[in-house]
Amino acid sequence: MSQSHKITEQQIEDLSLQWLGSLGWKHVYGPATEPEKPDAERAEFSTVYLEKRLRQALRLLNPTLAPDTLDEAFRIVTRPESPDLLTNNRAFQRMLTDGVKVPYRTVHGEDATADVRVIDWDNTSANDLLAVNQFTVTEQKFQPGSAAPASQHNRRPDIVLFVNGLPLVVIELKNAADAKATVEAAFNQMQTYKAQITNLFTYNAVCVISDGLDARMGTISSDWERFMPWRALDHVIEEKGDLKTMLLGAFQPRRFLDPVRHFLVFEDTRTGPIKKVGGYHQFHAVNTALRATIEASRQGANGRAGVVWHTQGSGKSLTMVFFAGRVILAPEMENPTIVVVTDRNDLDEQLFGTFAACRDLLRQTPVRAESRSQIRELLRVQSGGVISTTIQKFFPDETEAAYPALTGRRNVVVLADEAHRSQYGLDARINTKGEIREGYALHMRRALPNASFLAFTGTPIALRDANTTQVFGDVISVYDVQRAVEDKATVPIYYEGRFARLSLDDSQKPHIDPEFETITEGEEEFAREKLKREWAATEALVGDPKRLRQVAEDLVTHWENRLSAMDGKAMIVCMSRRIAVAMYNELIRLRPQWGSSHDAQGSFKVVMTGAASDPEEYRQHIRS
Repeated sequence: MSQSHKITEQQIEDLSLQWLGSLGWKHVYGPATEPEKPDAERAEFSTVYLEKRLRQALRLLNPTLAPDTLDEAFRIVTRPESPDLLTNNRAFQRMLTDGVKVPYRTVHGEDATADVRVIDWDNTSANDLLAVNQFTVTEQKFQPGSAAPASQHNRRPDIVLFVNGLPLVVIELKNAADAKATVEAAFNQMQTYKAQITNLFTYNAVCVISDGLDARMGTISSDWERFMPWRALDHVIEEKGDLKTMLLGAFQPRRFLDPVRHFLVFEDTRTGPIKKVGGYHQFHAVNTALRATIEASRQGANGRAGVVWHTQGSGKSLTMVFFAGRVILAPEMENPTIVVVTDRNDLDEQLFGTFAACRDLLRQTPVRAESRSQIRELLRVQSGGVISTTIQKFFPDETEAAYPALTGRRNVVVLADEAHRSQYGLDARINTKGEIREGYALHMRRALPNASFLAFTGTPIALRDANTTQVFGDVISVYDVQRAVEDKATVPIYYEGRFARLSLDDSQKPHIDPEFETITEGEEEFAREKLKREWAATEALVGDPKRLRQVAEDLVTHWENRLSAMDGKAMIVCMSRRIAVAMYNELIRLRPQWGSSHDAQGSFKVVMTGAASDPEEYRQHIRS
């Protein structure tokens, strides 16, 4: 192609505006909005919102409120209180979704609070949707304690999308025909904008970066790896994650406002909040699951809402959070109770942590059931609540012939996460001792006879006595490993079988109950204690010194050969802490220099928890 026929960045920008225009976004050229222009919409270049449009939207969306109340709402929205961007952005997100809280006095002299709407979520056409290209923003940066500005920055993002005068989206475009103008270059440009014209991002919902072909979406706290493509148009998943699919799929007004309201979350971590936006697979899975749950909860329905089959590493826990936040607001569900169920204490703790960290979206603080008595107490509420528990806590006490019904409400929704065999015990069975045992799942369904059940799994199964779809209903959303790899949500997985063979006499071979896994799958810690002797036999075989020596030698050879071709890192998963320490010692025996953090091939450590009663050789390896 000749130089004269190469597509330009301006053409990409114009095409983007055409696509947005076809969806109903009006267009204004940025310089026309600038101060002192006939159609100026800003008094200063440092102002990042469009005052007339915002004031008009407040009036139209809140016709019964007094002008003074609307003026105060305008002041609260346009004057952030914190010097920290994420803090301001989080506060604005609450105003956007829940309304601006404005105190006022009634005609009777009483104190009251008005919820001033900024966006009409139900009637999309009631909002002012505007795309502005080449929107110039200036911002002065000050040194702490100094009244004089240290620097002034002037930047012009390619396209800014305004809703009711507020800049909710920043789009940065590069030219795919230019080898240096990559999507990553657009990402770096966005980071420059955040650092130099920070105020523009106070109101930001999402950021979009593109080279004209590839396009990705993220938030103001997303790193490069968390900017993801959008492959969905309506309810159809497209092969291409290009700019056209991004704009037509994610920014159709109805679809755009839905993620802004329901799929933006601030997850609290040890290092501070992280803002996350749901991916296209989460958006469609949640909305499909919502419709299925509403149907499953109706009078006469079977309560089987379906199966969300999303691969490991696809953000399944966050998908569950998005769904919970979505179903809580569904008027058809009348303030439901959400029960998040796993079958292992560690999974329960991890999942509860995710839900607790995202309590803003849930509009309530989740509770983790610590005991069998507490789960009964929590489920006897009349409405509401997000409860995390293990399925083993549904067990009758010694005085009960069967587990009692705790609530007959139809607006109870059970989210089952990777529950494996424990979710399939819906009938009485005879165990290896000839005793009649009822599965925990049967107890749970007796406790919640009219609840709806929705499964989230990366590994649905279809066995004669354990079939995921028979228990939960049809698969309603699929996001497989191949798609996750294409989206760069996870790395490709390659398997290479390697065996460490041992020659053992019959007297050395462990005698393991072949039903051990089945027997212990549904047991809590106190019940598993008595089965440790069977597990110990397997652990002794896996951790046999001769076997560990053979595995360690193979690992060293494999690692050094790999490093000669490419850099990287490795993780060795061990069956027990004893084996982990023994494996560390074997590797240090072979490569003593690896114990130093200054070795050219890096260093390695054991990652494990510990207790005061641990042997001395464990203590150097214990971490939080």
